[in-house]
Amino acid sequence: MERLDGEELDGPDSPDSTVAAHQSSPERTVFTEQGNRDAWISLDAESTVELER
Repeated sequence: MERLDGEELDGPDSPDSTVAAHQSSPERTVFTEQGNRDAWISLDAESTVELER
């Protein structure tokens, strides 16, 4: 297994891709990646957690 340095773990300052979250219904969130029309992830409300900023 390849070891990653701190910069690789933190990611770039300006990411090449952007992930967006869309709420398609009160119980469902869909995540999409900018420029990637073939890939998406959908989660229901029971699968999500609150994030602190």
